[in-house]
This record gives sequence, structure tokens and C-alpha cells, in this order.
Amino acid sequence: MKKLLVVLVLLVSIVIFSGTIDEIKSRGYLLVGLSADFPPFEFVDESGNIAGFDVDLAKEIARRLGVELKIVDMTFDGLIPSLLTKKIDVIISGMTITEERKKVVAFSDPYFDAGQVIVVRKDSDFRPKTYEDLVGKTVAVQIGTTGDIEVSKYEGIKVVRFDKFTDAFLELKRGRADAVVLDSATARAFVAKNPDLVISSGVLSSEQYGIAVRKEDTDLLEFINSVLRELKKSPYDVLIEKWFSE
Repeated sequence: MKKLLVVLVLLVSIVIFSGTIDEIKSRGYLLVGLSADFPPFEFVDESGNIAGFDVDLAKEIARRLGVELKIVDMTFDGLIPSLLTKKIDVIISGMTITEERKKVVAFSDPYFDAGQVIVVRKDSDFRPKTYEDLVGKTVAVQIGTTGDIEVSKYEGIKVVRFDKFTDAFLELKRGRADAVVLDSATARAFVAKNPDLVISSGVLSSEQYGIAVRKEDTDLLEFINSVLRELKKSPYDVLIEKWFSE
């Protein structure tokens, strides 16, 4: 009887945990959540289309699944709640793998190495090199991002949070914030188009981006990891060159 019970539990588990890919293929599209204000990973291009490194990655995953890609653009802090409530299938949005996030979602193998930097106005004498240099200052961040998490650890830093990192930069440009903290690749992309800003620090952290799925979607997670492993053999280098070459 005990053996029969174990078999039944295993069969139920297989039914529950192995159907995500079948469901996606049945409906004919993959729902990818992202926050399209994070160039060069995801942004709205001059034609009004959402483009970027993560978008190309999402397209490749959808193509290999044999389905269409449907992008769901939202604020960054809404991504995990939307994933957990099944409004999207995956998150591909420059999301740093953290122990806190791993408590509620499962992450793919890392697909990009990143780190935080500090951006200030070029016409200011303020040139912070560390987070400690920001104590006593007002720092603008995108809510829920690693930049938000890091500066919030320090007493004495006034943190102002925005849904979009572009609004954080607007706060800096208007002189209502002393600095912005965000991921280095996006900072470089934004500063390149805004000569009135400058990156004042080196990379202050070592982190990795991952694709997030619900913990029970083990079949989808393994499929995504297999795609990443294949991409890194060659096409991945093409994507890196496309979006991160100077």
C-alpha cells in the first residue's frame, strides 16, 4: 500500500509540474514580462517597438519553443507578482539573481555579468566613488532594483524611488537628487546619450542576471537553460556584439 501511495504521489507531481511547456505550445505564444526602460536590455526604439538584448533572447526562446512571443511591459517591481499570479510565463528583464528573490522564484543559469555604478551631473563637483560617499545625499533609484536594495542598506542616504529609471535620471538632471545608482551597462548607454551626466564610480558590485520562472515550472526552466547553453556556444557572442559594442 505504501508503494502504491508513493507511485500515485509521483504521478500527480508529474502532472502538476511537467505541463507548462505543453500549455504554452497549446496556446501558441510565450508571455514574457519586462520593464522596457532599461537599455540596452529592453527599451522602446525610435519605431515604437520594444527592442534590446533581453528581447532578442526572448525571441530565441520563443522560436525554439515553436510559438510566438508576446511581451508584457510593466514596472519592474510588478514583474515578480505578475509571474506568481500567472499573468506572464517568465521574466527576462535584466533581473539580478539574489537570495531574497530565490525564495519566491526560480532562476535560470546566469546569462549576464553586471554591477552597480553611481551617476552624477557633470557640472557638479560631487564625485562619489563608494556607497559611503552617498551618506547625507539624495539618491534616485528605480524601485525594486539592485541599486535600490544596495543604497537602502545605508543609514543617512535619502532614497527616492521611481517606477522608471528614466524618471530617476530626470530627478538628477533637475537637481533634486545628487546621484543615481543603477546597473553599469544601462548607465553607460544612458550617459552616452546624455553628455551632461557622468559615471563617477567604478563597478561597485558583482552580480548576475537570470531569467525568472515560477518554482513549479521545472520543465520550462530546464528548457530555458538548454537554450542558454546552446546560445553561449556562438549566437550569444553575436548578441553581445550587437548590443554592447562601443
